[in-house]
Amino acid sequence: MKIYIDGKFYGKEDAKISVFDHGLLYGDGIFEGIRAYNGRVFMLEEHIDRLYDSAKAILLEIPISKKEMTEALLETCRQNNLKECYIRLVVTRGTGNLGLSPDRCERPTIFIIAASLELYPENFYKEGLAVVTASTQRTSPAALNPAVKSLNYLNNVMAKLEGKLAGVHEVIMLNSEGLVAECSGDNIFAIKNGRMTTPPIYMGALGGITRMALFKLAKELGVELHEVPMTRYDLFVADEIFLTGTGAEVIPVVKVDGRTIGEGSVGAWTRKFMGAYHDLTRRSGTPIFP
Repeated sequence: MKIYIDGKFYGKEDAKISVFDHGLLYGDGIFEGIRAYNGRVFMLEEHIDRLYDSAKAILLEIPISKKEMTEALLETCRQNNLKECYIRLVVTRGTGNLGLSPDRCERPTIFIIAASLELYPENFYKEGLAVVTASTQRTSPAALNPAVKSLNYLNNVMAKLEGKLAGVHEVIMLNSEGLVAECSGDNIFAIKNGRMTTPPIYMGALGGITRMALFKLAKELGVELHEVPMTRYDLFVADEIFLTGTGAEVIPVVKVDGRTIGEGSVGAWTRKFMGAYHDLTRRSGTPIFP
């Protein structure tokens, strides 16, 4: 495995960053999780744009251009001879001292990892997930806007731990008003009487790239889609629920807090979206190899 760090490639055992890096010490940094399918990186431009938007929001000046970042990512895939992979692109504030102040960090650190990823076992895509609502609330936009895909994921990790203790693979996170925000690592969609809804990002949801793709697919499939505030009740009475994310892709949910969703099996619309998304990932994207 070859890992990109600040313009050079290192073997896995030699790929190291300083213990004084503020990404490690304070979670001061941003990242993107990106997928490649069939020799193409899916929605790469959108991921790069979001990375630079996140950087701007936290006053982190990325030292290379979007074009250079794109080439570094593609070269990482080439160095590992990968056509299908998960890519983790990270930019930290860089090496500083033990103080909190970011102005002691001279230059941001950039590293890129390309490897395989299996977020959920295959049987969950056929049979669906059971999820529960976490007591851990989603971080308020007034504290740290979830639109920034930062390295501060302890909020999500604590919610994920609740799911593990409950024996499920994913949890629903509510905002401070008790409204549905998102899951610990995925966006959420519900379908009721042919109408599809998802929480707006101002409720505490990340503006997911896969979520963005689903908006496009809904239009193509002729499905009415609305961004509206949602409660747990809206999930309990839904005909179908599915989650979306770069790692998860599109995965069905068949039980929420002990309530069976629809018929308790993968719904017809969910199957259509799963198929349409898989088709989209394999017919579009930025080529890795010239």
